[in-house]
Amino acid sequence: MTAAFLIFLLTLVCVIWQPRGLQIGTTAIIGAIISLLAGTVSMQDVLAVSSIVWDATLAFIGIIIMSMVLDEIGFFEWCAIKMAKLSHGNGHLMFVYALLLGSFVSALFANDGAALILTPILLAKMRILQLNFKTIVAFLLAGGFISDSASLPFVFSNLTNIVTANYFDIGFVEYLQVMFVPFIASVIVSITVLWLVLKKDIPTKIDVSLLKDPDAVLKSKPLFYASWIFLGLLLAAYFIGDAYRIPVSVFALGGAIMFLGIASYMKAARAWLTIKTAPWQVVWFSIGLYIVVYGLKNAGLTDYLAAILKDLTAHGDMTAIVATGFISAILSAIMNNMPTVMIMDIALSDISHQALAYANIIGCNLGPKMTPFGSLATLLWLHVLANKGIKIGFWEYSRFGLVVTPPVLLVVLLTLWVCVR
Repeated sequence: MTAAFLIFLLTLVCVIWQPRGLQIGTTAIIGAIISLLAGTVSMQDVLAVSSIVWDATLAFIGIIIMSMVLDEIGFFEWCAIKMAKLSHGNGHLMFVYALLLGSFVSALFANDGAALILTPILLAKMRILQLNFKTIVAFLLAGGFISDSASLPFVFSNLTNIVTANYFDIGFVEYLQVMFVPFIASVIVSITVLWLVLKKDIPTKIDVSLLKDPDAVLKSKPLFYASWIFLGLLLAAYFIGDAYRIPVSVFALGGAIMFLGIASYMKAARAWLTIKTAPWQVVWFSIGLYIVVYGLKNAGLTDYLAAILKDLTAHGDMTAIVATGFISAILSAIMNNMPTVMIMDIALSDISHQALAYANIIGCNLGPKMTPFGSLATLLWLHVLANKGIKIGFWEYSRFGLVVTPPVLLVVLLTLWVCVR
C-alpha cells in the first residue's frame, strides 16, 4: 500500500505542478512505468486497464477532433456571438445564456471540449465587449463550473461517464433515461447558485454592438449548416448503435474522421494539422494514471471502500446514493476524478445497486470543482486561461468551488434518488 500510494501521490503532484515543463501525459506514463518496475502493477493489470479505458479514450479523441473541426469553421464562435446578441445587452441575461451555451457544448462535446474550445472564444468576446477583470473572471468561473456540472446527460459527455457505463455494461439509452432529469436539475441549480454567488460582478448593461455579425465569423456557411444535420444524424446513430451494443467510440471517432474528411475536401479545415494539434497528452494521461491507480486497487484500497459502500446500502437508498456521491466528490477533489471513478467503480462492482454507479458519476463530475486539480477539464481550463493572461489562484478557485459545489451536488443526487425510486 505504501509504495502504491507514494507512486500515485508523486505522479499526481507532478501532473499538477509540471516540473521542468513535463506535460501531464508524459508524467502519467512515467508513473505507470515506475508502477510496473516497482511491482505494484503487472502486465496483466495493464491489459485489464486497457480493456476498461480503450472505448473512453478513442471516444474522447473523436469528440475533440470533431470539436476542433467545428471550431475551425467558426461553429462555436457563431454560437457565442449569437448568444450575446440574443441578450440585447442585458448583462444578467447574457450570463444565463453563456451558461446555457456551456451546458450545450459540454453535453454534446464533453467537458474537456468545453474547456479547450469554448473558453478562449468567450474570453476573446468579453475583451471585445470591454468588460472589467472581475466580470470576466465571474463569467469564466461560471463557465468552468458548468462545463463539468452539465456533462451528465450522454455517455460521451464525460470520460467518467464512458468508463463507468462500460464497466457496468450500461447502454446508451438506459444511461440517458436515468441521467436526463438529473442533468436538467444540474443545469438549473448550477445557473441559479452561480448567479447568486457572482451577481455582484455582473454588469446590468453590456454594449453588444461591439461584436461583429455572427455569420461574418463562418469560414464556410454551407458546411456550418450541414454540421447541424451531421450532428443530428450522429446523435441518432448513437441510439441505433445502442440497440446492437456497438461501442460509443465507433461513432464518436468514426463520425469525427468522416466530418474532418468532408471539411478538408471543402477546404474549411486542414486534416493533418487538426490531428497533429489534437490534445494527445490527455490520452496518455488517461491511460497512464489509470495504471498507477490500479496499484492502489491491488494494495486493497478498493476493498476498504467496498466495505464502506456496502454498509451504506443498509441505511436506505437515499442515504446510500447521497453518501456515495459525496464520497466520490471528496475523493475527486483530493486526488482527481479520473482515478477516483475507476477506484469507485471497482469498489462498487460487488454491490448489486446500479443507482450507486450513477451517483459515482455525479460525484466524479461535480466534486472536482472544489479544487483546481480535481478534474482534467479544470487543469486544461486553468492552463488555457494562464496562456491568455488570466491567472486564478489556488485559494481563489477553491473558495469559489467549496461554496458552489456542495448545494448543487446535493440537489442533483437527490434528483437521481427520486428518478430511480
